[in-house]
Amino acid sequence: MRTLLFFVLCCLAARVPVARAQPGPPPALVAIQAIQGPGERSPYAGRRVATEGAVTLVTSNGFFLQEDDGAGGGRASRGLFVFTDDAPAVVAGQCVRLAGRVAEFNVGAPGNRETLARPVTELHEVADLQVLRDGCGVTPVALAWPPPDGSSLERHEGMLVTLPGSFIVQQNFFLGRFGQLTLASGGRARAPTDVVRPGAAARALARANGRRRLVLDDGSAHQFPQPPPYLGDDGTVRAGDTLSGLTGVLDYGLASADAEGHGAWKIHPVRTPRILRTNPRTAAPAGVGGDLRVASANVGNFFATLADGRAGCGPRRVASDCRGARNAGEFERQRAKLVEMLSALDADVIALMEIQNDDDGAALQSLVDALNARAGGAAWARVEMPPGAGGGDAIRVAMIYRPARVALLGPPRADLDAVHNRPPLAQSFTTADGTARFTVIASHFKSRRCDGASGPDRDLGDGQGCWSHRRVLQARALARFAGTIARESGVAGTLLVGDFNAYAREDPPMALAAAGFADQAARFEPGGWSYVFDGASGRLDGVFANAAMASHVTGVATWHVNADEPQLLDYAFALRAPSAASAISAVVPPWTATPWRASDHDPVVVDLSGSAAGAAVRRACFEVGVERFALANCPRCGATGMHVARLRTCALNPA
Repeated sequence: MRTLLFFVLCCLAARVPVARAQPGPPPALVAIQAIQGPGERSPYAGRRVATEGAVTLVTSNGFFLQEDDGAGGGRASRGLFVFTDDAPAVVAGQCVRLAGRVAEFNVGAPGNRETLARPVTELHEVADLQVLRDGCGVTPVALAWPPPDGSSLERHEGMLVTLPGSFIVQQNFFLGRFGQLTLASGGRARAPTDVVRPGAAARALARANGRRRLVLDDGSAHQFPQPPPYLGDDGTVRAGDTLSGLTGVLDYGLASADAEGHGAWKIHPVRTPRILRTNPRTAAPAGVGGDLRVASANVGNFFATLADGRAGCGPRRVASDCRGARNAGEFERQRAKLVEMLSALDADVIALMEIQNDDDGAALQSLVDALNARAGGAAWARVEMPPGAGGGDAIRVAMIYRPARVALLGPPRADLDAVHNRPPLAQSFTTADGTARFTVIASHFKSRRCDGASGPDRDLGDGQGCWSHRRVLQARALARFAGTIARESGVAGTLLVGDFNAYAREDPPMALAAAGFADQAARFEPGGWSYVFDGASGRLDGVFANAAMASHVTGVATWHVNADEPQLLDYAFALRAPSAASAISAVVPPWTATPWRASDHDPVVVDLSGSAAGAAVRRACFEVGVERFALANCPRCGATGMHVARLRTCALNPA
């Protein structure tokens, strides 16, 4: 149908003006089931026909028409979309008769083989529309979801259906722009290679995920629906929330932002579904014990240079490499959200990914200054980037730390192996009392996007995306670099943290494991995730420890502050849609500086035991009330003096 899922399609299918009258004899009256036919394509494609039925749903550019419940047999659909180009002059519940030309509409790109094989039958060039009567009802057809193997939903295309089962929200990325939520039955869909090894097993799981997927659409062809649908009273709807009892019209469209991507069945609800907040927000990462905390956070392209076309960024000094805020207002919003997120991590060392690769470190210093302003003092400092270690990309990794808790041990080092476009950054630390030492290495491996990929780096169809071979080489180089740092610094315990752009069962994490670095996220959070893409959740942001460090890791926690939240809540005034900048104030809920959707990746924290800190101590915290407070020498319990929900007091006890 023509309620387009994504703006890219606007240029893919020419709009045909609606014909208000047609010369010559009137076309023969044909039942909708006959128009649909038993196959994927209509036997009447390209021909003018007349038909009639009940209007079940009106959209912004057409309506769905369905025959009476008793019409004909059950081999073909009794429903059909009627494309009117603009808002139609009918309402749901009317019985109408009209003439039009039968078309098979491709919802994807002209060369998309999947959507070409699964076109949507519709009528266009509509004429002679007559309202026959009001009060025409249609009984929804009950469907099991997912449909049984081997069954086809073609026979229900365009029909009013009810889905009695329960669904979980998989993805909300397109909610603000297209009014859509990606759902699935049977629990949260995982990225295949986060669960199984690449290859046949991953392809099978991807197919199973696809069968469970259903797109909940608002039935509008307009972008930026106002107000956005499906938001709760708290202004969000999170991946992991649930709903049941869906009733609406079954349709077919794209399931991703790529017109060359996969298609999916979707439903246009005839009544607003009730979404249950079964994945509630949490105010901070879960406590996982320990006395020192290291965190990893992707800061979502934080740039001090505005992306307004006036200046260049990155080593190439081109405007297109300025990837962050487009104006001062967006910059302030982005920084404020990041400060809220990073402060709530309550970490002693934080590795940062996707910060501007600038010569003077202005972006990083701006973030440090804002963190210190929030803390009310010089609570944070930055690790300097070694000369010439920025790499060839517009973004780089960075590291910040709290001098009151840890001190630098030796200079920072970067891995300048040519395999890295964003060199890993290593820094050894000692505790403030000098009793323990450890090394943190921040990494951001090559993206999964296919730009420039060739040979072994192209997408091999095994589920690892493009550049997996490069990421394996990066993993091996990183392990060698970590070994060099350990030997030269004399610091044995090493943590590898960052955005590895590889799911847990892919080759790059396997290469790290083979080199002696154990996956701590898999150890403490099996089945966890840090990123949502294409309707599936998985972990791209990892924590790996060598044997000298692994025994001192007390836990890993991923704070789902970003990946489960809609893009609608990020800092951008127009959700990165230049043409909609003037309308964004009406699109998003009222904005305040909160940590929610500060980035698209979730931050990860890893806690270390007292023995790793060189002193056999444990922290005991006791709840004593609720208020604002500042408590000295208790970083885990609110030493920064931030506003917290619960007042606690702490003591250090012998192990």
